[in-house]
Amino acid sequence: MDSHHATVVGRANADSENFTVVGVAGNAGAEHNSSEKNEHNDERTLQHKFFKEILSHIVNAEEVHLTGTGTSQEQLIHYMEATPQFKNVVTQKSTSNKMSDENLAAYISARFN
Repeated sequence: MDSHHATVVGRANADSENFTVVGVAGNAGAEHNSSEKNEHNDERTLQHKFFKEILSHIVNAEEVHLTGTGTSQEQLIHYMEATPQFKNVVTQKSTSNKMSDENLAAYISARFN
């Protein structure tokens, strides 16, 4: 994940051993605004919407591994900790370069199998 795009990889169903892409979330970012305060508020609102979209794909997760570039993983972890439904989810993070969906699924599979 990064601040504008997230690919969610998981098991399609509880009985499956294989990891696949289960969702994609995007954040176009705030448009330029003449008021810095309003632009900042728009960015925060869009970021929370982005995080909600990501979390909608992992509703019943017990453990989550976040990978990507930048600080978005840390911000999402804090957002999850502040959300009652996700506060007990075990989170891990790592830094990596952008990967194809297939490579990402293989990377996550290696982490959890």
